[in-house]
Amino acid sequence: MKKILVSGAGGFVGARVMSQLAGRYTLCAFPKGMLAAADKAAVEELVHREQPDVILHTAAISDTAYSEQHPEESYRANVELPCWMAKAAKETGAGLVAFSSDQVYAGLKEHGPFNEKMPLSPANVYGRHKWEAEQRVLDILPDAVLLRATWMYDLPGYGLPVRGNFLLNLYTAALHGQTLRFSVNDYRGITFVREAVELLPQAIELPGGVYNFGSENDCDMYTTALRACEILGISPALEKQDWPRSLLMDGRKLRTAAGCGFSDTQTGLVHCLRDYGLMRR
Repeated sequence: MKKILVSGAGGFVGARVMSQLAGRYTLCAFPKGMLAAADKAAVEELVHREQPDVILHTAAISDTAYSEQHPEESYRANVELPCWMAKAAKETGAGLVAFSSDQVYAGLKEHGPFNEKMPLSPANVYGRHKWEAEQRVLDILPDAVLLRATWMYDLPGYGLPVRGNFLLNLYTAALHGQTLRFSVNDYRGITFVREAVELLPQAIELPGGVYNFGSENDCDMYTTALRACEILGISPALEKQDWPRSLLMDGRKLRTAAGCGFSDTQTGLVHCLRDYGLMRR
């Protein structure tokens, strides 16, 4: 049984890794809070002590607004830390699977969907840092697997941490009479986080490189929200806007290399609700 060392094991993705993949791997984790203050030497010492087969790096500062306001913190968490993981993996012979983001596509003028070879010029600090991390990690460890993840969602349950996300935001707005704003010119996939975790065993076996890793979507975000509300049976106030953005990702490279892929965004929502017993099967 492979041993996987998980960073960010108490976070939104990492906690689900520890729950969903238990029994399929020997799972261990960086101690809670360690990576917020650890230096390169401390990271390397723990990796050498644990001797994992794979490091699964989920820890990050993923709030784009916070990264914009605190670029030095973002750089340490989103560039330096994955580079330390890559160096430690190289020294110990471990594999590395690390999460990147669809925000690397922010600022592109084309509609998409974008494949992994698309020339990039990220429009925000978070996207620039994730893109730099991809390049530097692969320079250190060419066999590393970098997963460009979409915005992910889940509902409260299973005793796992949850944060503001697309699905939860819709429910909250309907419950409290709030208005949510979505653009008819904003395009992106949105992914059920538990589906992403279920695909990680295949991701661990991928050849080194960058992969789009999340649900595809053929609708703008305003239409996506309308469709989601219809599936959910709720009617929050939705305000239509028209600012442009596309983070649409082409998932063909993942499907070809792994032999599997994600549900589309609408199907993923249905899977989530069924998982929680909120829809008939």
